[in-house]
Amino acid sequence: MPRFAANISTLFREHDWLDRPIAAKRAGFEAVEIQFPYELDVDDLVRAKKSAAVHWLMINLPPGNMAAGERGMGCLPGREGDFRQGVALCRRYGEALGIVQVNMPAGIAPKGIERARIEETLVANMRYAAEELGKAGIKLLVEPINDRDIPGFFVTRADQALDLIDRAGHANLGLLHDLYHAQIMVGDLMRNLERLMPRIGHVQFADPPGRHEPGTGELNWPALFAAIDRLGYRGWVSAEYFPTGNTADSLGWMTEAA
Repeated sequence: MPRFAANISTLFREHDWLDRPIAAKRAGFEAVEIQFPYELDVDDLVRAKKSAAVHWLMINLPPGNMAAGERGMGCLPGREGDFRQGVALCRRYGEALGIVQVNMPAGIAPKGIERARIEETLVANMRYAAEELGKAGIKLLVEPINDRDIPGFFVTRADQALDLIDRAGHANLGLLHDLYHAQIMVGDLMRNLERLMPRIGHVQFADPPGRHEPGTGELNWPALFAAIDRLGYRGWVSAEYFPTGNTADSLGWMTEAA
């Protein structure tokens, strides 16, 4: 059985933010992650982590101005200064929380700018963030996200992400493989797990099409979890779904996977 972690941005939302780590621990999770912690005081998060006695795996780089529609600054020419400030802020939170990896959302492609320039900007930003975070022992991951949920998102498929990673040419880069996004954009999850596994740095999941708990959608989760084990993956596998009801009531899949 994989080692399961909880993304507390989507799970345990019936609790206040700082109560979510201990709620996750009581539900059987030994590790947690969060998407964007930056509106929370880092010292409060550290205390919540210690109180719950959980591992804190990952946070995301700051997304930019979400109210204005930004979903990441990595692919935005002209925003390099803001991006670098975000890397510094992320590193401060990451070092305090003891995380081992950071997700870099590429962002939505800006209109009116040539694709080649967008890619050059993204690759340069990936290289910069990988270098800076590597100084703190934190690995940078790039996650393809489906363009149904976020129209216009720039990196939507694993092969595209790996091409950009190879172009960046930095050893401190890896692939974040979210099975929910991969199923929507590509499908054929079993064969793609086999093909991509040597490059995968972290796995997340939710059941499409609704992005809810396993068993509510179209995927064979016992077979997928077994395949992750069979292929030798030893990292954490993070639940990043929106429960259809109370989080605790959505965790039957954990018992089935045991």
